[in-house]
Amino acid sequence: MPVLRVALDLPLHRLFDYVDADASTADVGYRVRVPFGRGERIGIIVEVGETSDWPLDQLKPALAVLRDLPPLPPAFFRLCDFASTYYQAPLGEVLLQALPGGLKRVAPPERRAGRKTKPPKFHPPPALTAEQHAAVEAVHPENGFAVHLLHGVTGSGKTEVYLHLIARQLAAGRQTLLLVPEINLTPQLEARVRARFPETEVVSLHSELAEAARERHWRAAFEGAARIVLGTRLAVFSPMPDLGLIILDEEHDPSFKQQDGMRYSARDVAVVRAHQAAVPVLLGSATPSLESWANAQSGRYRLQTLYQRANPAATLPTVRLLDTRKLPLQEGVSSHLVAAIQARLERGEQSLVFLNRRGYAPVLACAACGWISRCKRCAANMVLHLADRRLRCHHCGFEHRVPHACPTCGNQDIHPYGRGTQRLEAWVQQQFPEARVLRVDRDAVKSRKQWEAVLERIHGGEADILVGTQMLAKGHDFPKLTLVGVLGADSALFAADWRAPERLFAQLMQVAGRAGRAELKGEVIIQTQYPDHPLFSALVQHDYPGFAQGQLAERESAGFPPYAFQAMLRAEAPEMAEAIEFLKTAAALPVIGEHPDVLIYDPVPMRMARLANLERGQLLAESAARPALQAFLPAWREALEGIKTSSRLRWHLEVDPLEF
Repeated sequence: MPVLRVALDLPLHRLFDYVDADASTADVGYRVRVPFGRGERIGIIVEVGETSDWPLDQLKPALAVLRDLPPLPPAFFRLCDFASTYYQAPLGEVLLQALPGGLKRVAPPERRAGRKTKPPKFHPPPALTAEQHAAVEAVHPENGFAVHLLHGVTGSGKTEVYLHLIARQLAAGRQTLLLVPEINLTPQLEARVRARFPETEVVSLHSELAEAARERHWRAAFEGAARIVLGTRLAVFSPMPDLGLIILDEEHDPSFKQQDGMRYSARDVAVVRAHQAAVPVLLGSATPSLESWANAQSGRYRLQTLYQRANPAATLPTVRLLDTRKLPLQEGVSSHLVAAIQARLERGEQSLVFLNRRGYAPVLACAACGWISRCKRCAANMVLHLADRRLRCHHCGFEHRVPHACPTCGNQDIHPYGRGTQRLEAWVQQQFPEARVLRVDRDAVKSRKQWEAVLERIHGGEADILVGTQMLAKGHDFPKLTLVGVLGADSALFAADWRAPERLFAQLMQVAGRAGRAELKGEVIIQTQYPDHPLFSALVQHDYPGFAQGQLAERESAGFPPYAFQAMLRAEAPEMAEAIEFLKTAAALPVIGEHPDVLIYDPVPMRMARLANLERGQLLAESAARPALQAFLPAWREALEGIKTSSRLRWHLEVDPLEF
């Protein structure tokens, strides 16, 4: 009797055996409906054999092999097997999470054909600059696998390089996978791609798609009908039979790292996929991740650089630092920035005031007794959202109405402290009553449709002053925007997270790049109490290589990645003592002594020690060699699974962690 080995989407590192009299090895890769417990599940057949570790008469029969799709290809299994092994995730979880929801349902919804849309008007490509042409010519798909790092200043035309490379792939009959970090970047880029290739089927894959649309798009990629696939991180697993090129835009962005379930890096998985498929992969950014930059400097990646903006009339903006220790401020804004905004209003140009903090104020407090609006479920403060009179935790989502008086002492004189985009928007509107002020953050823009409407207003000149967060910092081209004012950047300079300077520099470079992208000259004003800090000096000179060199030198001396390789064991429990006790047990397992090249640190609480009513601790494992760490992790995970814990405790392993 043939035995099916089936992968199910469960947090278990094992496969499940079923019998099927009609099965053969040709069924590997098909989905299958099987009984499980008191219900049924959809799994994927990964092997068909004649034997099992269990007596055959104890195995349940499979209910149905689903052949509505061709079997998943071997390349898909190879990629998922790598992700399962490297990230210590169950194979079934990896295989099934890569499928759209409709294909994982026991009773799938009725599938409907998508509405046909009119092809967009063709936009002919502009002439390439010499630097763009050199970058395009450097990527040769016929030479097989290579990782190319495209470092281009903001506005240098990296997207145009992508489009020319895609055109070459289409001419050669191959598909292209284009990944972006966030859904908000998708509409604008998708519109450009469709306008350049109006006769080519382009599909998008991201979490905001309806389930039916996501399945249609996934099927089009899987069957080869879609020649260009544009998506966010999960799209890196989408099967594509004619894949010829993978492109990651804004490759440095932390959004490419999944932070729950299987905690993978889409950037690193894309590099592995390109290697397995023997195709090139292009990583593009104005501020590459330090890991990618180090690989380029060592010769492991091939570096292509765009030093100049693509528009010959556009130049990099001038960056000015304002020392706020010597300046009076109103709602955090200096008179110099106010005057600069006024000058843009008089010239009919747009300004952006950047503050990466949502809400009206970070905290509500009572000066009489010291009460502050702490979240009851997290080790964080609740943010005041004055527009709907709510206190809201941005970490767990808990919220309640703003109290009329201090809950502790009854004092009615409670005040907001600090400022967020809502408070800044109100002040800017009061300061410039004749201006059209538009706030852009995740409170004001919650869906793709809203985002498209906001972009249309900005491009249509219906906004004079933008007040926004990092949503506006990257990937957008606003020709009339000539001034960027940055508030509140200093808090990240001395953060406990050693990656904070890298993220701050990338954020400031990206938001500064929104200014002066067309013929109008751009200016960036950064308010800071530390104008002599090396980070700001590099920013004034638009000197990413110099900044990266300094950061890499610091990391090498400290033994931080990319000069070390890490995995983090995290535990969550109602009480911190329980989480730390589990981590202490994990740190004392005998298997650790068998791997002397791996260093285990002491367990400590996480920086956000309490989240959603759970206390959180962590334990760092580190090695100077990636193979040594990878040899250790499977044995450690297996030993961890043998530790008896209460049902209240949860734990997970994260390889190459970004958050601490």
